[in-house]
Formats: sequence, C-alpha cells, structure tokens
Amino acid sequence: MRALLVYPRFPDTFWSFRHALRFIRKRASLPPLGLLTVAAMLPERWEVRLVDMNVTTLKERDLEWADCVFLSAMMVQRDSAEDVIARCQARGVRTVAGGPLFTSQPDAFPQVDHLVLGEGEISIPPFLRDFEQGTAKRVYAADRFPELGETPAPRWELLDLQHYSDMCVQYSRGCPYDCEFCDITALFGHKPRTKSAEQIIAELDALYAQGWRGGVFFVDDNFIGNKRKLKAEVLPALAAWRADKQGFRFHTEVSINLADDDELMDLMVKAGFDTVFVGIETPDEDALIECNKYQNQGRNLVDSVKTLQRAGLQVQGGFIVGFDSDTPSIFQRQIEFIQQSGIVTAMVGLLQALPGTKLHARMKSEGRLVSTGTGNNTDSLTNILPKMEIELLRQGYRHLVQHLYSPKVYYERVRTFLREYEKPRIIKQKLDWAHVQAFLRSIVVLGILGEERWEYWKLLAWTLRRKPHLFADAVTLAIYGYHFRRQSQNLTA
Repeated sequence: MRALLVYPRFPDTFWSFRHALRFIRKRASLPPLGLLTVAAMLPERWEVRLVDMNVTTLKERDLEWADCVFLSAMMVQRDSAEDVIARCQARGVRTVAGGPLFTSQPDAFPQVDHLVLGEGEISIPPFLRDFEQGTAKRVYAADRFPELGETPAPRWELLDLQHYSDMCVQYSRGCPYDCEFCDITALFGHKPRTKSAEQIIAELDALYAQGWRGGVFFVDDNFIGNKRKLKAEVLPALAAWRADKQGFRFHTEVSINLADDDELMDLMVKAGFDTVFVGIETPDEDALIECNKYQNQGRNLVDSVKTLQRAGLQVQGGFIVGFDSDTPSIFQRQIEFIQQSGIVTAMVGLLQALPGTKLHARMKSEGRLVSTGTGNNTDSLTNILPKMEIELLRQGYRHLVQHLYSPKVYYERVRTFLREYEKPRIIKQKLDWAHVQAFLRSIVVLGILGEERWEYWKLLAWTLRRKPHLFADAVTLAIYGYHFRRQSQNLTA
C-alpha cells in the first residue's frame, strides 16, 4: 500500500510569518506534527510519503503514485483541503481525512471516502484493520480520550528539515479551563493527558539525530496543565538533555497563572524555554467573566506579563474584541494595555464562534450564528451577530490592529519589552550565515526601503547602547514587525 500524507496550504495569516520567513530563506514555521505522528501509526510494510503544501507543491505524479491520500487540516486550511479532495476525486484516489477541521465539521465533507475522527490512537487502528481487509466503513470516531503513553514518536525522516524555521513536539493534550470561545476542551477534554519524560526525550533525540539544531515548539494548548509532573519529571529531564546541546530553545503556550509560580518559571527557563504564548484576551473584567476566562480574572494582567518577561520569558499574547460586553472604548483600552505590557507579538482577532464550543451553541440558540467561520484568528469578519453595531466593530478592529503595527507604535513596544526582558544565559544560539544574511536583508528591506527605516535605525542604536546582548532579538522583532504590518494592511480589503 502506498500512502501519501498531504498537509494543505495555510493562507497568509498572522501566524504564518510568511513575510518574515523570507528573511531567513525558510518556507514554513512548523511541520505537520499530526501527520508525522499518523505516519508512525501506519503499517511498517506500507510505503509512505509526505507532501506539505506549505513548503512544496502537490504534483500530479504524487497522486499517480498514491493508492490513498491521508489528509489532515485545521479550519483555516479549508480551501486548500477542498482543492486536494477534488483533485483526488478526479483521479480516483481514495481519501482518508482527520484532524480538527474534519472532526469539528464531519458532515461538511461528503466527498471524503473515509473520515477518521478524534484522536488517532483510538480511531486509526480499527480503520486500518478494516481498510486492509477491504471492509472499511466511512466514519471512524474516537469514543474516548486516550492516554499518551503509547503515542508513537513522529517520523521526522519524512521531512526536509531545511524548509522550516522551527520543529514541534507535543507533551500534553487537554486543558483544565473552560473558556467559552475555545474548542480545545471539545477536541481534547479538560483533563491534561501527558507523555512521559522519556517519550519527550526520545522524540528530541530523534530530532537531534536528524540534524536539527534550532527552536522547538511544544504545541500543547496549556503546557502547565499538570504542574506537578512538569516540576518533578519533565523540566529536569529537559534541562539535563539540553546541557550538552547547542542551538536548541523551546517555546510553548501557557495560562497566565504561570506568573504566580516562581519555581515553575525558573524550571522552565533552566530547561530552555524563552517564549510563551498566553491567552490574555481582554483587559475588561466584564468580558473575562462573560467568556468564563476565570484564570485571568481579578489580577493585574500587565504586572503578570512583566513578571514573566523579567523571569526570562518573552510573552506573545492573544487578544479578542467583539464580546457582548464590549463598548467602543475597548479598542483604545486594548491598545493601551498591549503597549504598556510590552507584548510585541500581539494577535488581536474578532470573536468567532467555532464549532463545538459553548459560544457556538449559545450563538446558535440565540439566532446569532451567521456562518461556520474561517478559523483565521485575524479575519476582519466574524461569524456571529455582535451586540456592538457590526460596522463600528469592524472599523474599530481594523484601526486597532493597524495602529498596533504602525512603525512608531510597534517599535515603541519593542523597546518597552527589551527594557524588562533579560534573556536567559542558558539560551545560547550560534550565529550562522543564515542569521547574518537575515540581518543584511533587514538593512535593505527595513532600513533603506521600508517606511519604518527611521524607527528601525533608532531601535538598533538604542539596543546597542542599552541592551547590546539583545541586539539579535531586536533585529528579529523588527523583521516580525514587517510581517505583522503587511498582515494588518490586508485588513483594508
């Protein structure tokens, strides 16, 4: 059996970093971890190939070679996924689809031959058994959340590593919180399920053996869901593993209450973490109550962010406008909060009701659900009828994002962050020719041709004078700003 694993193309989004990746000659930020893990679940006698459409094209000869195509996608990849399915149909190639897009909307894809839904540890084995016997049903759905002890290591050898800026691993699934707008608990449950420290080290060893020496993103939706195990087993093991490895640095997603735990912050930094994404959402207490974001309530969120920064963790943040309790003042309040906190990478989106969420159910029951939604966090459209007048919401949103990423405002925020941040001494990256080339390109694109050129040179001069050891970080953030600005300009469409 010849199985072709296909990962559809992402559109140009906030997190694609497409405009920034060109500076370092990379094609994608991260590889398709889910498909690489599925590949490890397939029978050893099968021939397996991977096509990541974010780094290469899906050619007709690929489809000619394949007996079946395994497809995984998120909502934002829907257009590309539908195109792949249509091409497979035209060639008579059987399709097997799974992942968040298909699990959350199985009825939307009648043209798919087989849907393997939920977590693959449960749904894939019975499908494979029936498939090889020629008796496969159309739908296989996981009926429980599996423990991760038997999850196989991803098949890194299927990748061409040189196309990616970072690699990724997964330590846990599930989140203990219950935010109304989030679909994570619907997909993976409330109880954090984890791999062992030995499993994680084995996956990193395999990456190291393949020659990887860069960043690794732990794709957990809340890495600190099980603090006890992290402190006792996983973080000490990661620290020991990194002791003789150069170039590796880790980043992940956490809840804001990490700022309340000095020991955990210290252990994460010692293990090699230097960046965390935090769902801040809003500085408005009423909106936090509305969306059941209780972990963010009753605290000074700016102070919490700065605590993380001072500990050695750059904070990337997610923000939302369009809650029922939002008034037109929310746009300026979000700007002020983001500027004061020094969250350089601030993803601001309009509230969307994703399938499977409590928000989706509420909007449907109130007759306020107008479409499925795109899954793009920074789409200038929402799929619900907001309480705020819709055009006022859209205009306020566009102004908010474009203001945040205008050169003067953005570079001010970079300096605010750099004042607080102390890069962990354990994070040591070897300067290579790719970094030198990126810096030289930034001089041309940002420092000579760009509208931000005055702010660019001011930032570099300020950094050399005040924080010379963070010069590479300043250049990186300047390049990020170029991507974010290009993205924000698309909102005028």
